[in-house]
Amino acid sequence: MDREYAIFKVREFIDDCYKLKYEYAVIIHGIGSGVLRDAVKKYLQKDTRVLEYKLDFMNPGCTIIRLKFDK
Repeated sequence: MDREYAIFKVREFIDDCYKLKYEYAVIIHGIGSGVLRDAVKKYLQKDTRVLEYKLDFMNPGCTIIRLKFDK
């Protein structure tokens, strides 16, 4: 998967999670060379629906995100 397609899929995944009111979700980007991990991180920094994100300490091939919802 290249960076552009990965970001497209991440945006689509977050759209679905937001519609379903999931507070937490896991993005699996794999370990590899870190290209996809870095692209996902850059995207998550800009997405205003994402409250926080962090690498899963048990599996560095996954990023855990927390979405924010208006009260």
